[in-house]
Amino acid sequence: MTIRRMENVVVDDLDAVISFVVELGMELEGKGPLEGHSAERAIGLDDVRQDIAMLRTPDGHGRVELAKFHRPKAAEAEPRDAPANALGIRRIMFAVDDIEDVVARLRAHGAELVGEIGRYEDMYRLCYVRGPEGIVIGLSEELG
Repeated sequence: MTIRRMENVVVDDLDAVISFVVELGMELEGKGPLEGHSAERAIGLDDVRQDIAMLRTPDGHGRVELAKFHRPKAAEAEPRDAPANALGIRRIMFAVDDIEDVVARLRAHGAELVGEIGRYEDMYRLCYVRGPEGIVIGLSEELG
């Protein structure tokens, strides 16, 4: 048995987050409404109406689903700008080829470094950036 990885992130400004994640290097597969009994049963909420967008990594192995709830209204997580060590799933990490380039492109979309670009031994360069709605994206560049 194998598991396939897919992240799911609830957002308020779907278009802004799509633009941010596309700038990161993901590709928009599709966008549309999701509602009805089957969605309500799967997520345990009543009277659900949401828009979702599915994005994939260029190699097709990773996917992220973004969800914008119209009904019921999304619950705010506190604090909104939680630190990188906050409990729960509060961030996603991506492997990138050129961390400096990715950070520069994301800054054009309002991203800010959480700390700084660091180095783990001679294996990786790593950083976290905070994007729209406080979303934290980890970036990892393999060295050598």
